[in-house]
Amino acid sequence: MKDWNYENEQWIGLPAHLKHLPLFTRHYDMTSVFFRILWGLFLKVMFKTYIRLKVQGDFHALWNKYPRLILISNHASHLDAVSIAAAVPFKYWTHLFMSAAKDYWFKNSVFTFFSKHCLGAIPIDRKDRKGEAIKLCTTLLKTLDRIWLIIFPEGTRSKDGYIQNFKRGVSLFAEKTETPILFLYLEGNSKLMPKGRAIPLPGNLTIHVGPVYDPLPVEELYAAYKTWVLTINPEAYAPEDDNNNSPE
Repeated sequence: MKDWNYENEQWIGLPAHLKHLPLFTRHYDMTSVFFRILWGLFLKVMFKTYIRLKVQGDFHALWNKYPRLILISNHASHLDAVSIAAAVPFKYWTHLFMSAAKDYWFKNSVFTFFSKHCLGAIPIDRKDRKGEAIKLCTTLLKTLDRIWLIIFPEGTRSKDGYIQNFKRGVSLFAEKTETPILFLYLEGNSKLMPKGRAIPLPGNLTIHVGPVYDPLPVEELYAAYKTWVLTINPEAYAPEDDNNNSPE
């Protein structure tokens, strides 16, 4: 296990909204541990009773084979990242991170506390011109012996539930750090908590665990993901997708 250097410029040069990240890399802050345990217990109950979560695939086998992974998924709900975390066994959470929009998940003190101590979120400033968060994600993927990083390659939630264009960031992360990419598909997320809804509806949610790909250019990654998803749900893409929904 590599030692983590808390004094290097990577940390002291970061803006304040990124300063929390050492809490869930190498330093086990007891506040984070306590609230993560509570959060894990809540999710276990919630996803067995209120939302019936089904996982099609084996995260244990992947964990043993791939210590470093980028997990990508469709994105149509604020429930998505939480659902993926609930599907991943709790004992792996120490090494589970997720990219999160700073303007939403870190918009006030309550959301910030939750995102830091429960989600292990890396805030991504969508207006950032210096690329600080991108550099940080790249550093984590290169430096840590074990990390699973959740990224939603569409960049934002789908308004209609259909899978949208992939942004180039996910391919850049994977290619620069030589990190494999795991395909996930969330089936039923847009019905349970569509964009604009504050509280999810009760119902069924299935997370399909797909293949692992070596880093690919975004066009090839998008095509491979689409081919796989269509074997699960032929209606996952809008009918005009072929003409209007190519990767950016």
